Amino acid sequence: MPDTSTVDISLVKQLVIDAGREELLPRFQQTSFSYKQDGSIVTEADISVQKRLQLALNDHFPTIPLLGEEMAEHEQTAIIEHGESRFWCLDPLDGTSNFASGIPFFSISLALIENGQPKLAIIYDPARHECFTANKGQGAFLNETQLDSTNSAHKALRRCTAIIDFKRLPAKLAERLATNAPYSSQRSFGSVALDWAWLAAGRGQVYLHGKQKLWDYAAGWLILNEAGGCSSMLDGEAGLQATLEPRSAVAAVSPDLFQQWFEWISG
Repeated sequence: MPDTSTVDISLVKQLVIDAGREELLPRFQQTSFSYKQDGSIVTEADISVQKRLQLALNDHFPTIPLLGEEMAEHEQTAIIEHGESRFWCLDPLDGTSNFASGIPFFSISLALIENGQPKLAIIYDPARHECFTANKGQGAFLNETQLDSTNSAHKALRRCTAIIDFKRLPAKLAERLATNAPYSSQRSFGSVALDWAWLAAGRGQVYLHGKQKLWDYAAGWLILNEAGGCSSMLDGEAGLQATLEPRSAVAAVSPDLFQQWFEWISG
């Protein structure tokens, strides 16, 4: 039986890259979609990537269960509520609406959760062949280049580019942002995982989202943290918990910018 006491990030990274190249890209602009009960979109690609990675991870790490977005809710709940000390957390296609619409901004997001916190993270963007990775305490990387989000060119909030999902924000906060934004410009890309990864790479400086699931942000949270960024929930609570409940996110590329951003949001 394989040794699962340690996990080789290079091995897992290759499994994710292969799934992106062989399952996602060939189906891009070639597959139909349907709607789940919650109104979100699902495609054949979501299902195929999850099945492929579930089998591959189980072959290499048979004692580590997988929590995937496309699993039944009772299966997800069982992993969380049974108190598994270690499990994979997978979003097989983050940015499904983009994927289904022919917009090349989507990713595979995979995190290894240990004792409630991400220890390893991989976000792969097959359209650009960009793979963001992080090992807890060992830094974050884009392909082979180490990331330092604190080196972002903009230090003052008024000069920053913000990555914001307005759809899920409290109405009053969304109105404040729309009428009196404290930043220079704003973007909304449609893949939570890549939002976090791009923030870690300095492609935006501040971030705000009102409602994201564990598989959306677990990998991105670790990548940004290892790159030097900061985050919390809108109420100031720690930004990550191993729960199925949706959580808000406030983040920035550096502690100083995070303080400026959070103080403005707090009013």
